[in-house]
Amino acid sequence: MNYTTEVAINRSREHVVRLLEDSDNFKHWQRGLQSLRPLTGEPGEEGFQRELEYQMGKRHLVMVETMITKTLPETFCVTYDAKGVHNIQKNYFKEAGEDGCRWICENEFQFSSFPMRLMGWLMPGMFKKQTRTYMIDFKNFAEQGTSVSEK
Repeated sequence: MNYTTEVAINRSREHVVRLLEDSDNFKHWQRGLQSLRPLTGEPGEEGFQRELEYQMGKRHLVMVETMITKTLPETFCVTYDAKGVHNIQKNYFKEAGEDGCRWICENEFQFSSFPMRLMGWLMPGMFKKQTRTYMIDFKNFAEQGTSVSEK
């Protein structure tokens, strides 16, 4: 399953990238984030891995994020691996006017278990909605300082 999501952010590309790179900010725009733990490599560098743990309602999710490529402020590519799913995410940041940025996020999901394949086939909108929610939450955090951890 492949899809692209885009959001316009009324902040400079440099500001957007600086906020995204700081893992202390994740709690402000990643709903359900419980913890993140470095596994291998240097934070923010290619090859760096960390474990992310989420609680989404009754669903508990643990995934490993791996930094594949990083050419900021233009782009970075990461993978996310969880039980039954491998996600390749390519993020692009385009300048938009004097103080604006477009964040373009391309996702490719590969499912290795029957339940996840079925979920991807029956409910692709759920994956797209989750990506869009995180991106809008980040936009609100970047533009207005609104944090999902305060809700």
